[in-house]
Amino acid sequence: LSNWITQKQYEQLSIKSNEVELTHLYYLPKAQKPGTPLHPIISGLKHPTKKISKFLDELLRPLFNKMASNTTVTCGTEVIKQLHEWSKRDIRQETLICTMDVMDLYTMISQTEGIMSIKKLLDYFKIKKIGNIKAEAIIRLCRFVIQNNYFSYNGKYFHQVRGGAMGSPLTLTIANCYMYFYERDIVKQVNNSNGLYLRYIDDIFIIINWPIQHLSKQINRWNELDLNIKLKAQVDHSTNFLDLYIENKNGELFTKVYHKPSYEPYYLPFNSVHPIHM
Repeated sequence: LSNWITQKQYEQLSIKSNEVELTHLYYLPKAQKPGTPLHPIISGLKHPTKKISKFLDELLRPLFNKMASNTTVTCGTEVIKQLHEWSKRDIRQETLICTMDVMDLYTMISQTEGIMSIKKLLDYFKIKKIGNIKAEAIIRLCRFVIQNNYFSYNGKYFHQVRGGAMGSPLTLTIANCYMYFYERDIVKQVNNSNGLYLRYIDDIFIIINWPIQHLSKQINRWNELDLNIKLKAQVDHSTNFLDLYIENKNGELFTKVYHKPSYEPYYLPFNSVHPIHM
């Protein structure tokens, strides 16, 4: 990387040896799901690439947000706004609601293809340089971060060779970019049928006026578009999506707040570090 970044950038992105700590793998239970599956998390707060990851994420995430603004959401409020506008024109008694969960998104993406999705993002905006850092350097730094994820578990040491670390800021942006380019054909197909397609990271929402047999056939086809992406779908006239319960009541849209069974009514202090929409 010495030929791609300046000495000042190197110093900015480096981490002191006394601040470094080998990451470790741990699991969080998904109490709301049957069988209580475990969610693998790699704690990267003191990872050697932490500063690089954060730096790249701050550069790239605004670009992704701009590129994908028509099909991505960050909260239930945004879903309701788009859904109500859509329902004024297109909801019918037979309208179907489909939600799909992308299985193990962060850990299933090929690292090479994940980096290629970042290159596609930069190419989308015809970007050669952001500030004083060249696009080629951004790509190389992304590759450096995603290919240098080491962690310990149960007294043994591992090198992650597929996907990215859940605890790395850059992993989310890479996964989002990868999904954006994967879903282009699906979005086009849904839009051409006057449906509505929305996604929040690995949760997909579609409302559309297709016969259920046709929708099921298309879901099977979408599951064959990419070996890395597996969709677990539910189709009905009602669904839970993010913090919403959404239902088609005989051609009328009905929504209300949805709480997962594991929900605890705790409130975050105003001055805590959390996303602004929470």
